[in-house]
Amino acid sequence: MTQKEQKRTMAGIASLVGAFLIWGTSPIYFKCLKAVPPFEILMHRMIWSFVFLMPLVFFLGQWREFLYALKNRYTLGILLGTTLLVSVNWFLFIWAINNDQILQTSLGYYINPLVNVLLGRIFLKERLRSAQRAAVILAALGVGYLTVQFGQVPWISLALALTFGFYGLIRKMAPVGALVGLTLETLLMCGPALTYLFYINAHGGGAFFRTGTRIDLLLMAAALVTAFPLLLFTEGARRIHFSTVGILQYLAPSCTFILAVFIYGEPFSVAKLWTFILIWIALIIYSTDSILNFRKHGFEPRQSPQKR
Repeated sequence: MTQKEQKRTMAGIASLVGAFLIWGTSPIYFKCLKAVPPFEILMHRMIWSFVFLMPLVFFLGQWREFLYALKNRYTLGILLGTTLLVSVNWFLFIWAINNDQILQTSLGYYINPLVNVLLGRIFLKERLRSAQRAAVILAALGVGYLTVQFGQVPWISLALALTFGFYGLIRKMAPVGALVGLTLETLLMCGPALTYLFYINAHGGGAFFRTGTRIDLLLMAAALVTAFPLLLFTEGARRIHFSTVGILQYLAPSCTFILAVFIYGEPFSVAKLWTFILIWIALIIYSTDSILNFRKHGFEPRQSPQKR
């Protein structure tokens, strides 16, 4: 590897680590907004993300792609579907954090890569290698064990993994890049979001301009929590092998796990411990198999950018 390639790789790793650390520590940000209803936070997240992203589209010279996608009914139809999925995903994530369910969000994003593999098998008819099948079975055993022990399905984890998994699956059909795609998704939600916020404000509700400058600035900062790490991810993923991206992505749920157990003191029972152990073993098998397959065939493992 030349010195130039080494610098490119190190810059890519640094960008990815930054993105995953922001995503992984984002519960701290949402905890600061606990006094604001999750749905209202979601509406602000959409609006301020669009305000942040739109100038970047022009600055980075992607406005032609943006206009083309905006005029294309097929692309807009796909992005409307992905907008609904990512909205549900974001809402559940915010709601879970502010209802002391951070461990469930961590579990959800740990099993997300394995859900992607399963969806690829079901909908894209992709063949699963033996190691991938073993990883999916171990993950299913972990979720099943937790369900039996507590008498209820960890629905937050599964909903987060499935909504983001289907988001990635459908998003693959839209012929637009990550930046343009996210900008259009936030644009599609801006109308309903503005309508909702104006409505609750007119009826004496809403946090913006009512609960202090600190909350106002935090709500506006939703754009940085949403869009900035995605840009870091996109830049980093262009510079290194996706097999490396696949390993680094576990930084985010690992940070969330640490926050849940050691900072916010969420109960961590033996049943949860065994569930996480099974998931971690499954991910080790999955990641090792992906790396070996990449080195042997040069194929990039299936991966979709995280958006939280």
